[in-house]
Amino acid sequence: MDFRFDGQTTAAEIVRGMDLGGKTFVVTGSSSGLGVETARVLAEAGATVVMVGRDPARNEQAAEQIRAELPGADLATFIADFADLASVRCVADEILAAFPKIDCLINNAGFVGGQLVLTEEGVEAHFAINHLAPFLFTNLLLPALKAAAPSRIVLVSSNAHRAPTFDLDDVNFERRPYDHWSAYAQSKRASVLHAVALAKRLEGTGVTAYVLHPGVIHTNVFRHMPSEEAEAAIEAAKQYGTVVKNVEQGAATQIWAAVAPELADKSGVYLEDCQIAPHIPSNVPSSSGVVEEALDPAMAERLWAASEAMINRSFAPAL
Repeated sequence: MDFRFDGQTTAAEIVRGMDLGGKTFVVTGSSSGLGVETARVLAEAGATVVMVGRDPARNEQAAEQIRAELPGADLATFIADFADLASVRCVADEILAAFPKIDCLINNAGFVGGQLVLTEEGVEAHFAINHLAPFLFTNLLLPALKAAAPSRIVLVSSNAHRAPTFDLDDVNFERRPYDHWSAYAQSKRASVLHAVALAKRLEGTGVTAYVLHPGVIHTNVFRHMPSEEAEAAIEAAKQYGTVVKNVEQGAATQIWAAVAPELADKSGVYLEDCQIAPHIPSNVPSSSGVVEEALDPAMAERLWAASEAMINRSFAPAL
């Protein structure tokens, strides 16, 4: 492992000296926060960056800001609402038509907050946006990822995955009280399990999968809750010894997952602070590490089957 990097490393430091010319990276949630910083850093290293955002004006504005700083940056913008699976299917078709080879997909888009809302498919919004949409999007883009192999899939999770709120039999909180933090934690546990299932299915294809906690960063992801609640959550994290990161530091681990050569043979691992995270039991109070339950291959397969049922489409079975 490369111990030059840690929780204070910035995304730009990860790619310093790298030439990513000729490579194509797809970044979701690209119009603000970690997404736009991820796109900027990859573009600065010479990559073609496909920026996928929900709001056309904001996504184009983010691209223009990058172009103003980096004249000649190779950017393409696409629009998708991850609360709408029809929109996900449409943008995947558009991207595949324009980019038949994709070297890395970074599923960065995320959502937290608000009242209980069900999507058009009847799925709780956190689970739908943070897991189900990336599940569909990733599977639809797999032909281009396989065509570019060796290639990578990066899933952005959270240390919230450690919370014991994952219940695949009650995704919509029909039998338990709803709380948006519980829903968020459940969706982020799903992201970890998704990476486990992907790693198994993609063995031997040259496509690898990684999942990560970017750190605690005050970004636009908190826009659906009162500012005082977001501040309280950040203060609570500090009580566990968490160091709040800036956006440049927060984007570092997903950049590391996307490009670090030392991760090439470590598909399915959970990362934090630009390192492979330790396994820490769920009954040990901690804001770091990955819990064994989130890496359970049997639960990963249950989640895969449930996700296919929710979107009414089957993909590759486990090898």
